[in-house]
Amino acid sequence: MTEVKFNRVLLKLSGESLKGTRQHGIDPDALDYMAGEIKSITEMGVELGIVVGGGNIWRGSEAEIEGMDRATADYAGMLATVISALALQEAMERRHKLDTRT
Repeated sequence: MTEVKFNRVLLKLSGESLKGTRQHGIDPDALDYMAGEIKSITEMGVELGIVVGGGNIWRGSEAEIEGMDRATADYAGMLATVISALALQEAMERRHKLDTRT
């Protein structure tokens, strides 16, 4: 087994990384790859906290430029972040049999 330097790691995945080769949205192949890499890390005994971005779906700053109220645009961005997190959770739990709720 590989010796690890840290037992707990915080991993930030940008929304941009979730879109893979697409212009926007979520690429299932990118999710599958990330979930597989996450599984490899957890199999080394590392506990992961994951922060997911939503910029692949929505950017509040761009919506504000187009005239949307900044607070409303930011709320939409928060929802985009939840959508990205749910997609990653699905890939981790269903495809890679990882427990995401401990």
